Amino acid sequence: MSWLEIIAVIFGLLSVWYAKKENILVFPTGIISVLIYVYICFQFKLYADMAINGYYFIMSIYGWILWSSKRDNTLIPISQNTYKENSLLAGLFVLLFFVMQFVLKTYTDSDVPYWDSLTSALFLLAMILMARKKIEHWLFWIAGDLISIPLYAYKGLYLTSFQYLVFLGIAIAGYVEWHKKTHN
Repeated sequence: MSWLEIIAVIFGLLSVWYAKKENILVFPTGIISVLIYVYICFQFKLYADMAINGYYFIMSIYGWILWSSKRDNTLIPISQNTYKENSLLAGLFVLLFFVMQFVLKTYTDSDVPYWDSLTSALFLLAMILMARKKIEHWLFWIAGDLISIPLYAYKGLYLTSFQYLVFLGIAIAGYVEWHKKTHN
């Protein structure tokens, strides 16, 4: 555990808490966390996670802009995917998983290519859905968090593993809170 990991965890937890509350501070706090995790993941040979944190940075800027924009003097609302969107997501998930797994097995020295690819595919889709304020993003975060807890413990990143345990709790609470907002 390093001071950088501690800072990344604190800002990561803040970011997920702000997402739960549908607060735009999700993005600046997330940006701080993901930039630190790019460095940490490189050190621990979690290359897909390193790349995904770079993606989170880009999506955080996109989400910040999107959440700030107003349509008819109102902020964009939370919504649900259509059946067609969910079908597209399922296909995209499979494609992302297999492409990342191939790349990690073929071109890196990763010792966890399957798990790294699985969490990365889930989190890539979760982030775009969060930026678009789709309630389903919470389900992707929950699935990825469940896998990340033992993955980071295996890599010796115990504080980060604990962070994903907390993320899991916040994600479940976030799903419940957003579900109430969309069904009132």
